[in-house]
Amino acid sequence: MPNMKQHPVTTARLTETELDEIRMLIEQRSAILFDSSRERFFSARVREFLEEKSLSSGAELLRHVRGSSIEYEALLERLLTQETSFFRYPAVFEALEKKILPEIQEKKFWENPRTLRIWSAGCSTGEEPYSIVIAILDALKFAEAWDIEILATDISRRALRHAERGAYPRRSLQEVSLGQVETYFTATKHGFQVKQRIRKLISFAQMNLAESVYVGKFDCIFCMNVLMYFSEERRLSILRRFYDALEPGGYFLLGHAESLSNVPVKFEPVVLGDCRLYRRPVSADARREPVLVEGAS
Repeated sequence: MPNMKQHPVTTARLTETELDEIRMLIEQRSAILFDSSRERFFSARVREFLEEKSLSSGAELLRHVRGSSIEYEALLERLLTQETSFFRYPAVFEALEKKILPEIQEKKFWENPRTLRIWSAGCSTGEEPYSIVIAILDALKFAEAWDIEILATDISRRALRHAERGAYPRRSLQEVSLGQVETYFTATKHGFQVKQRIRKLISFAQMNLAESVYVGKFDCIFCMNVLMYFSEERRLSILRRFYDALEPGGYFLLGHAESLSNVPVKFEPVVLGDCRLYRRPVSADARREPVLVEGAS
C-alpha cells in the first residue's frame, strides 16, 4: 500500500468554521490577520498545507499545528508570501541615495563615531537589506569612516536562514548592475554569494513586529508590504513604535502601493519624484498641525 496517501486532497475536508479557527489561531499567536481581502489566497494555501502533510481535515490540521511549534511555523511560512528582489522599488533606492544618505552625511559629518543605522523590517530572504548596503556603499563618501549597521528582521526562520547565507541564483540579480555584481558578489557554482564584508554589516534576527522589542534608534526604517498583514489597531501600534525608533529627521519607507494617509501618527510626508517618504519631524515636540510636504510631485 505505498500510495495510500498519494492524493489526500481528494478526501480532505476543510469547512469554513475550521478555516475561521485556523485564522483565529494565527492572529492569537502571531497577531497576523488574514482578512476577507485575502480569503481565496488563505484557503488555497491552507489546503496546500493540508495536502502536503497528508491530513484529512481542518480539525486534524488544527491539532497538528497546536501540538508543534515547528509545524505551526511551517504553516505560517506557507501563508506569508516571500516575494522580494534586489532593488525592488527603484524610486525608493533613488531617494535613499540622493536625499536620505546626503542628509545623514551632512548631519553627522562631525560626529565621532559616525553611525548609520537602518532597519529592514520584514527582510524576507535578504535581497532588501543587501540592496540597502550596496546603495550605502555606492553613495556614501568615505563609507569606511562610518559605523554602518543594518538590522534585518523577519518572522520566518527559513527566510532568515536563506538571507544569512546570502546566496542567490543569477536570475535574482537582474536589477543589480554588472559593476555592483563584480564589487559585492562572488561567483559560485549555482549563482552568486554576497561577499563576507557586506554580510557582516547586517544583523539578522527573528522578530514579530507586533511584539514590542527595544532595538535602539535608526536613521531610516524600511517596511515594505508588511503592515498589510496586521489589523488596523496593530498597524497603528507598530507605526507608533517605528516613529519612536527613528532619530529626529529620520525616514520611514513603505512599499509602492502603501500609504499613511489618515493615520494619526505625526510623520511628515515628503514627495520625491515617484516616491513618497515619511519623515519624523526634527522638532521633538511636533504638534498636530498640517504635515509638511517637500519635493516635487
